[in-house]
Amino acid sequence: MLNSLTPEIEKRLRSILPESRFAHADSRYLQEPRGRYAGQAGLVVKPQTTNEVAALIKAANSEKIPVIPYGGGTGLVGGQIVQDGPVPLIISLEKMDAVRAIYPQENVLIVEAGATLADVRKVSKDVGRLFPLSLASEGSARIGGLLATNAGGTGVLRYGNTRDLVLGVEAVLPDGEIYSGINRLRKNNTGYDLRHLLIGAEGTLGVITVASLKLHPVPRHEGTALFSVTSPAAALSLLALARDQLGEAVSAFELIHRQGFEFLAETLPQIRNPWVETPQWTVLIELGLPHGLDVPMAFENLFEIALDNGLAGDALIAQSASQSANFWTIRESIPEANRLIGSVSSHDISVPLGSLADFISQAGEQIATLGAFRINCFGHVGDGNLHYNVFPIAGKTRAEYTTERYQIKRLVHDLVHKMGGSISAEHGIGRLKVEDLERYGSPVKLAAMRAIKTALDPIGIMNPGAVLRIK
Repeated sequence: MLNSLTPEIEKRLRSILPESRFAHADSRYLQEPRGRYAGQAGLVVKPQTTNEVAALIKAANSEKIPVIPYGGGTGLVGGQIVQDGPVPLIISLEKMDAVRAIYPQENVLIVEAGATLADVRKVSKDVGRLFPLSLASEGSARIGGLLATNAGGTGVLRYGNTRDLVLGVEAVLPDGEIYSGINRLRKNNTGYDLRHLLIGAEGTLGVITVASLKLHPVPRHEGTALFSVTSPAAALSLLALARDQLGEAVSAFELIHRQGFEFLAETLPQIRNPWVETPQWTVLIELGLPHGLDVPMAFENLFEIALDNGLAGDALIAQSASQSANFWTIRESIPEANRLIGSVSSHDISVPLGSLADFISQAGEQIATLGAFRINCFGHVGDGNLHYNVFPIAGKTRAEYTTERYQIKRLVHDLVHKMGGSISAEHGIGRLKVEDLERYGSPVKLAAMRAIKTALDPIGIMNPGAVLRIK
């Protein structure tokens, strides 16, 4: 049984670290981006070293106080918010944002967990290297939170998920002990890899404080294009064609439905639609080519073959870095437009690539049996990850669909599960999807997860209620 943070316990905590580290939680720490969760006004501590994090967690463990690790607050599944139960201690790593070391020739960057993704990408670029994790929230999202949720983003097709970009981590475990797993090695086969246990655990097994990250060479020539395609099936054929023609030079391959452009026009009219007539489906492709290869010519050749094979009807090839940035602004602004419209039910799902077109077709048909809705389907189709979001028809709000919300979620997730997919592709489980994990997850996997949680955190102080239900 966990205890609430009391004035007496708070006094003890304040005796451990300087007073400047402490603050009472304001709205920034108590709300998540979609407004579905509101947290309790606990105590926020902003440690500046791993040893300070360890001292806090050791004290919390002794007092049986719940600990909520806090990154940039950009998570979309409620993993950083506790609505009820014992009042928690919130540990924010925002003051731990230093670059510890950078080794350009080794393609390695060692950085503290509070650094934002934008800062990490800039530091890497300054030494002629690329950290390829790319998200619209890069200015707010912090490295510790990105590792804790194993974030995805637009570059997974070429570079992999966050866990594929990490060589080692330093972390504080639930008993306050420090795991020093920072290294620069590509090969290190010395027993269980605790790095991968902590990455994706959403703060339930410890607090990541430092990470050793993989960097990559910056492509010498980059470019972006929009292709109109007739269907999701045509988009997948275009993806296969692009990879056959260009291999790993395909850095991103994003699918956008016409509804996304319509939502942008409705909520963010300052974002220009480059199409004269918006196609039903658009694919945004980014290429990163080595020295000596020409991006516009590569796109032109790809379009000619796609046109000959009936896969594409038109193409807009960015003629400058500015135009390329404008294309990406369209894609990265769709989530904000969605938020302004207000979804009935949002889904971060993945299915095998061969099932993706069937999923889109079948899900739309099944949702239509529940009533009239607008569906905005978009996402990282190159890796099978769709953001399949269902919205009210024009003139109505999501508050008018309380019953339908659960029905839609159940319908979508049942179909995903039937097709061998995942009900959480890149956002994690948090508190939002605990019930879904129980419904669709393997009993063997869930039992093993709970055994690991019990072994490392027997009292259950670390982010209680996230990922696994409190028992």
